[in-house]
Amino acid sequence: MKEHVTTHQAEEDVRNAAIQIYVNGRIVPRDDARISVYDSGFMLGDGVWEGLRLYNGKWAFLDAHMDRLFEAAKAIDLDIGMDRKGVIAALEDTRNANRMKHDAHARLMVTRGTKIRPFQHPSLSRSGPTIVIIIEHSRPSLPRPIRLATVPHVRGLPMTQDPKLNSHSKLNCILACIAAEKAGADEALMLDIHGFVNTTNACNFFIVRKGEVWTSTGDYCMNGITRQNVINLCRSAGIPVFERNFSLVDTYGADEAFLTGTFGAQTPVSEIDGRAIGDGKMGPVTGRIRQLYKQLIDRETA
Repeated sequence: MKEHVTTHQAEEDVRNAAIQIYVNGRIVPRDDARISVYDSGFMLGDGVWEGLRLYNGKWAFLDAHMDRLFEAAKAIDLDIGMDRKGVIAALEDTRNANRMKHDAHARLMVTRGTKIRPFQHPSLSRSGPTIVIIIEHSRPSLPRPIRLATVPHVRGLPMTQDPKLNSHSKLNCILACIAAEKAGADEALMLDIHGFVNTTNACNFFIVRKGEVWTSTGDYCMNGITRQNVINLCRSAGIPVFERNFSLVDTYGADEAFLTGTFGAQTPVSEIDGRAIGDGKMGPVTGRIRQLYKQLIDRETA
């Protein structure tokens, strides 16, 4: 059996056993961090979240993450119960409680809160929102490029559940990931409703063909902050970049492929559906984008 790796693979860090976690205004030891079994997030996946990375004592692209969080909350008619300054203060309080400066990853989660009865209707959530912030010591540790497998699960129509929404309801992506692992790959390559290549179950997806960088139109994928940063970096550096429809045939013939996300930044892809991409290693365009992104992080968190 092939060994699986993930785009969120990190070095083991014993300090994470003793982290402090923010739960509804209190910062408590990890073992004491609890929410109700009646919570809307646990019961129904009713909530939104953000993942952020800490570099040099600063949260990278914090404003963009706050924009996305509050837009998502508005989209599902969820009152976070505090303004941006309040959320950032809670994030910083949690960071300071853990004395973290660098190589840390936060998951900031907001649900509709505790229900009075175990049913779907949002009016049954009357406690106010549940807010949890988990920050872990986290240094990415990927032993090799990622292998992808195309799966039957698609990123769907916006009138069902808009794929741009960073919601707690991730079952579609989880099933895609399971299907990919059953096929001997690490993650799933997901198509859109028209059959064009779209995204993976966890990250945004790019290919490189003849020096050009291609990614999906963005209509059916997460509106990734790292994705947009990569597009902007390519444009400013004179690297041709296109948001467009493209097929699996285009993908199999790519010279390079990589994934983007807050955790792993840019993750190279070695093969898709058993077909080697380029020489199976990180290609020169991906390497250049990685360097440009590192420089951007240095500027952002200077």
